[in-house]
Amino acid sequence: MIAYSRQLIDEEDINAVIETLKGDFLTGGKKVEEFERALGDYLGVSYVCVMNSATSALQIAYKCIGLSDKDEIITTPITFCATSNAALMCGTTPVFCDVKNNGNIDESKIKGLITPKTRAVVPVDFGGNPVEIDKIRELCDKHKLYLIEDCAHALGSEIDGQKIGNKADISIFSFHAIKPITTCGEGGAIATNNKEIYEKAKLLRSHGIVKKQAWNSDMTELGYNYRLSDVACALGISQLKKLDSFIKKRTKIANYYNERFQNNPYFFPIKIPLHVKSSYHLYPILLDRSLWCVKEDISEALHKKGIGAQVHYKPIYKFSYYKEQFGEQKLQNAEEFYKAELSIPAHQKMSMDDAKFVADTLLKILENAKECKL
Repeated sequence: MIAYSRQLIDEEDINAVIETLKGDFLTGGKKVEEFERALGDYLGVSYVCVMNSATSALQIAYKCIGLSDKDEIITTPITFCATSNAALMCGTTPVFCDVKNNGNIDESKIKGLITPKTRAVVPVDFGGNPVEIDKIRELCDKHKLYLIEDCAHALGSEIDGQKIGNKADISIFSFHAIKPITTCGEGGAIATNNKEIYEKAKLLRSHGIVKKQAWNSDMTELGYNYRLSDVACALGISQLKKLDSFIKKRTKIANYYNERFQNNPYFFPIKIPLHVKSSYHLYPILLDRSLWCVKEDISEALHKKGIGAQVHYKPIYKFSYYKEQFGEQKLQNAEEFYKAELSIPAHQKMSMDDAKFVADTLLKILENAKECKL
């Protein structure tokens, strides 16, 4: 099965992990700070605090800005549920903003959702394609709101040659197995240029405990055990060295797809602007309306041929828990994006022969697909 996304672990990665396993510290050692410094240098950000998942990083980010049950955040429904779930863990209400046809939050609709309860805007760089961060930053500054950028898909993405993760108050990264790089399957990070936020994040990720002298310590906050191990960080350091080559391979496959799929009558890919570099965590296609009702059949046909297509994402407000908490909601563009979107394989472990097989098979299946009678 050619998965829609997959990690690539080589001997260098394995040896880095083995070396750490043979060392004195499996957690709480020097590899953690080494990985944080390497990430900060790569991103051009002053401070990085790694954690055991991006979900943990989101929750800590929300805690760092003091979110409570009196507050709201504005975010996108087209993302994994962790973006809003972490706000719920703080008692905070997520307010969903509609999206554009590239899956990113529609920055022109954010202003109309701002209320006296709004504390932060939390956009997501869908599939690795960065949001219009400058416009969102300007809006947040005008209304004195925090900007937390969920960059879980987008480590290594750029706008005008600058790595994403610099313009938000806090940026969140993920090292899950299928993200641009991985740290033993799970992992995440907070990146910020705000030292106060960084220091609080470090405190909260480790039980809220401050070490003083020898065995003496103090617990000054109610924190968590969200630390990332030295073993995971050793893999992260090794993977980060290869990130640009991973993105280069994903981009090569995406460019091949773009050329193969030009002017086809069945779907259109999401276009990446010329001034933007995407990490291509996903290669999403948007099916023509005439094929929406048979998308499940198309996905099943691809799976039978050994192609692991996936859908990103079911709008969060459609989950039962969210309906029970907030009632029925409907955002037109998000609904249509969900009906149209299908992610096909594009990752560094694929060969160009794999990409050709995916393209040939997809077009053949769509050629034989029955159209909806609208």
